[in-house]
This record gives sequence, C-alpha cells and structure tokens, in this order.
Amino acid sequence: MEIDTHTSLETKAGPPHDAVVTHADMMRAFEAFKEANDERIATMERRGGDVVLEEKLARIDRTIDAQARRMDEITLKAARPAIGHDRARGQGSPEHKQAFEAYVRAGETTGLRALEVKALSVGSNPDGGYLVPPEIEAEIGKRLANISPIRGIAGVRVISGNIYKKPFMTAGPAVGWVGETDARAQTASPTLDELSFPAMELYAQPAATSTLLEDSAVNIDEWLAQEVEQVFATQEGTAFVTGDGSNKPKGFLAYTAVANASWTWGNIGYIASGSAGAFPASNPSDTLVDLIYAVRAGYRQNAVFVMNRKTQSTIRKFKDTTGGYLWQPPSAAGGKASLMTFPVIEAEDMPDIAANSLSIAFGDFNRGYLVVDRAGVSVLRDPYTAKPYVLFYTTKRVGGGVQDFDAIKVMKFAAS
Repeated sequence: MEIDTHTSLETKAGPPHDAVVTHADMMRAFEAFKEANDERIATMERRGGDVVLEEKLARIDRTIDAQARRMDEITLKAARPAIGHDRARGQGSPEHKQAFEAYVRAGETTGLRALEVKALSVGSNPDGGYLVPPEIEAEIGKRLANISPIRGIAGVRVISGNIYKKPFMTAGPAVGWVGETDARAQTASPTLDELSFPAMELYAQPAATSTLLEDSAVNIDEWLAQEVEQVFATQEGTAFVTGDGSNKPKGFLAYTAVANASWTWGNIGYIASGSAGAFPASNPSDTLVDLIYAVRAGYRQNAVFVMNRKTQSTIRKFKDTTGGYLWQPPSAAGGKASLMTFPVIEAEDMPDIAANSLSIAFGDFNRGYLVVDRAGVSVLRDPYTAKPYVLFYTTKRVGGGVQDFDAIKVMKFAAS
C-alpha cells in the first residue's frame, strides 16, 4: 500500500520540538522576570530603586522578547506546507504549473499564451506578466495570514474587480411593540450608506541567478513564495495599521480618533491613559480595564489587544490587586501571550508609547477591519534590467479599511 508521507507529516500531532523547548525557556525566563520585578518593587519601597536590579530586569525582558520571536519563527516555519500537494489532490492545473515553471526558468511563454487563449484567465495586465498557478497564489495567501499580524485577525474578502463596496445602515427602520389588535403605524425606511474598499497594487521584485533557475532541484514555486512573502507582509502590516489610503489600504489608526464618550460612526473611539505619554503612576492597569469595557459585550467575546513589543514590555510589569501579573506568556508552544485573558497580537507598526500616541488597540478585528484581496498574483520576468540577475516583478492587489467603527477602540496616551 502506498503511503502519502506528506499527509502523515502534515497531520502529525503537536508543535515542533524546538518550539516546545523555546516555550519552556520562555516560561523560566518569565518566572525570573517576576522574581526580579518583585525584588525591584520591594527595593523601591525601601530605598527608592536599584540600578543593578533595573538592568537585570531589562535584560530578562529582552530575553523573553527574543524567545517569543524565536518561537514565532519556529511555529511559522512548521506551518508552511510544501507547495504542489494541493494539485495532487485535484486542485489547480498541472498544465498551468508546468507552463509557469518554463516561463520562470527560461522565459518560455508559449505554454502560458496557449492557456491564455483557451481560458482567458492566465494573462495579466497590459504591462505584461502572467498569473501564478492557483496553488501558489493560495500558498502565498496562507503565508501572509501567518506572518501579517492584522491580516491574521481581520476579516478577508476575495474579489474579482478593483473595488469592494459594502452597504451599511446609518439608521434602521422604525420598530416597536404593539398589542395583538392595535393599529400598526407605518414604519420609516432604513437609511443606507456605503463603504468602499479599493484594491491597490502591492509589489515585490525578487532576483535570481541563472544558476538557481537552471538547477532542477530547486522548487521554483516554493522559492517564489518565500521571496515575496516577507516583503508583502511587511508592506501590508504597515498599511493596515497606519496607511493613509492613498495607493494603499487605509490603516485603522489613520481614521479620526475621538474621545469614546463622544464617539460617532466613521471615527475610532479612544480612552485616555490619564497621563501624557505614559500610564498613570497609580493603578496604571485601570486604564486597560476602561479600554476593555469601552468595547461593547458583543465585540469583546472575540477581542484581542494589538500593540508592539516595546509597549508589551511596559505592560509586562503590571499586577492586579492580588499581586498576580496581568500579562501572561503563551500557555503552550505556538500560542499567544495574553493580557487580562485576552490574546495579545504583536504588530511592530503600532507606535511606541509617547505623548498623544495611539499605542494600544483593542477590539474584534474580524468584524472591525476588512482586508480585500483581488484574486490573482502576477509575475513579470525581467532578464534585462539587472543583468546577470533575473528579476521577477510580482504583484497582487490588496485593499483594506475599517468596516465596523464600533468594534475597535484605542488608548491615547494623554491626560484627557
């Protein structure tokens, strides 16, 4: 009987051994961190602080961050299935894949042009280039979901056009309770408005040597996906947080932020930290509680915190009234750290804590933020611009923006 070794490897239970070891090291480092921080607090109460203890705490804090990054890298690597097996299960076209590989390796376009004539779906835009096979496009999408922090928690829609339009009600129809035989007054019609999410072009341009392209042992599909994933993820990550909407998605921090008490649709509500550029000196975690409860109950069920590592480092020292630490490391290898039981998503594009910065976001991003992908990733082979290297101009179209302004709240580091 033939055994599908790929399937058996894919379904093997448990995280990678390296991730388990790194997680154990991280848990030990966090225990050391708590012990050092407790000692620091006691010393401050006795004699106003200790430089040596502060340095020790900062060193352990950096160790925890390094181990978290290492664990993320290990689990991400383990989550990448080999490209090509979807095709073996009946998805994708072997003809398209072979023609695309011939184009990438040698610039041969005959096979792709023949497919273009048959299906009218392989050709790209007027600038030239060809769409990658469906299995490669799907794999790039999976990789981006793993390493692009906001994409991983946002809602995602795939479209075939250049823009996605979503209607929403600014005022619903009039409703009410009536008795069985009471007269029914005519109800008002709902008032509708529309959100638009245009898909903008995102590109990467990996380079290859002729030796690499001629080496039949090199999996060209895998190479291309690995080369573009980090570039795409980095650009996406920035745009989804701070993008201005000009030739790029609009980030959730680019919308007007207003005090949550006066929040209106179209704006992002904020909770003030109570101190300019910092948490308040007394009971700093109270502002985090205020941020959590600024989000309505229906959104809190799937809510997450979003912040960068530096902000996370500050919060890591906070305790509750019983002396327990509010920030907790992942409960298992491959998991997420938590803050007050809610997952913490690390997005390095979130601003550091500073005067009037919006450094912490909280909410249900699956309902609050929408990522729009236009179907298709195209590649244009360029053997001339950077000889002797061959460039591969790879593009995909991506849009994004807030779709539910009530689902996301932020903390503004200001006195009021």
